[in-house]
Amino acid sequence: MRPDPPKQGTRLRQRLAELRGAAVPPQPLDARALAALAANPGCRRRAILDGAGVNKAVLASALGSPSAFGQSQFAFMRGNAFEARVKADGGAEVLRLVHEKLDAGAEPPATGAVPDLSAVGPEGRTARTALALREATGAGVWTLLDHPLLALDVAGSPAFLEPDAVVVHPDGSWTVVEIKSFPMLDGSADAAKVGAAARQSAVYVLALEQVAARLDPVPEVRYTVLLVCPKDFSNLPTASAVDVRKQCSVTRRQLDRLTRVEDIADALPEGTCFAPDLPAAELTAAVESVPATYAPECLSACELAFHCRGRSRAQGAVTTLGRSLRAELGALTSVDDVLSAARGDSGDPTDPTVATLRRAARLRAEALGTAPLPAPAPAAAGGAGNCATSHDGAADNPPAPADRTAKRPAERTTEQTGRAGAACP
Repeated sequence: MRPDPPKQGTRLRQRLAELRGAAVPPQPLDARALAALAANPGCRRRAILDGAGVNKAVLASALGSPSAFGQSQFAFMRGNAFEARVKADGGAEVLRLVHEKLDAGAEPPATGAVPDLSAVGPEGRTARTALALREATGAGVWTLLDHPLLALDVAGSPAFLEPDAVVVHPDGSWTVVEIKSFPMLDGSADAAKVGAAARQSAVYVLALEQVAARLDPVPEVRYTVLLVCPKDFSNLPTASAVDVRKQCSVTRRQLDRLTRVEDIADALPEGTCFAPDLPAAELTAAVESVPATYAPECLSACELAFHCRGRSRAQGAVTTLGRSLRAELGALTSVDDVLSAARGDSGDPTDPTVATLRRAARLRAEALGTAPLPAPAPAAAGGAGNCATSHDGAADNPPAPADRTAKRPAERTTEQTGRAGAACP
C-alpha cells in the first residue's frame, strides 16, 4: 500500500525550509514586518523571504549591503523596563487605563484575571490563547492576556504575532494594548511613531478578528486600541486611545493583494536557496531571481533596502525616485526613457505625459539659456513701431543669464530696437 502524498501545507513548509537553508532556523514574522510587507504588496522578494523565515538582516550583510536601522540596545532595555512597570501587580495599571480611556461606563477593575498562556510551540501557544479568550469572554470580568500569541494567514502562510497585551472587557469585547517607550509630551506624541504603532496594532486587530470569527457568538473586537507611553520625561505610564479603523481597512486590502507564497516558490529555479553561508555570487543570483519592487519608503522598513536601491539605480528605474512620480510617468519606466521623451527622441507627442515632459524641458532650457527656443508663431503684421515685432526679434536670440545681468544701458537700448532699427515708443 502506497503512503498518502504529503498535504499541501507540509509540502509548502518543506519547500520554504529548502529556500531558507536546511540548517538555518526560521525568522518569525512580527507585526512590524507584516505592516511593512502590507505597505508594499507588489514586492515578491520580500513576500518569499518573509514567508520562508529568512533573516533579512543577515542576508543583507552577506550580500555586502548591511542594513543601517534598528532599535538600540539602550532603547530595547528601557522599553522592557517600562513594560514590566506597566504590567506589575497583575496588570492593574493597564486595566485602570483601559477603563479610564475606553470603557468608563463599565465597573472599575478592582482585580483582574491574568490567565496562564504558556504552551509548547507556536501552535500550542496559539491554541492556548484562543481558549483563554473564549473563557474570558464568557466570564464577565476584566481579564488581561499578557503577550498572547495570535496567528494570521499571510499569502498562504501563517504568521505568528505577539501583541503586548489584550484586555477582555466585562461585556466580552476585546481591546489591543500597545506599549511603547517613546514619551507623550503634554498629552501628545511624535506623529510618525504613533502612526507606526497604529499600523502595527491594526495587524493585531485583524488577527484577533480571525480568532473571534471561530467563536459563537462572535465577540466584538474594538477598533480603538490603547497606546501606553511614558508621561513627559518620567517613567510613569499614560495612555491615549487610537482609532485604527483606517489602518485595518488599508492593511486588510493590502494583505489580500499579496501574491501567494507558493506561487512565488513554484516560479523559482530549481535549487534556489537563500542561506547566508553560500558564495556571494550564488547568493546574489538567488536573490535576483525574485523580482523586487523598490521604493524610497523601503529604507525605513526593509533590511534589504540598500541592496535593492543599488540594483534599482543601476537599472535606471524611476521607482527609485518615488511611487508618486512612477505613477505620473505611466508607461515610461526608466530614467533613460523619460529623458529621451523629454528631448523629443522618442514617445508619442499626443501622450499627455510626453507633452508635459517636453514642455518642462523647453521651460528649463529657456530658464538656463542652454539652447535656443523654437521660433514662435509669426505675429500679425502691424504698423511702424509695433512692439510685437520688437519682442519677436529679441526672442530669436535670447541673451544668456550672465549677459542679461551685465548689460550696459547703451546695449540694452540697442537690444530693445526692432528689426528695422526703430525703437519702441
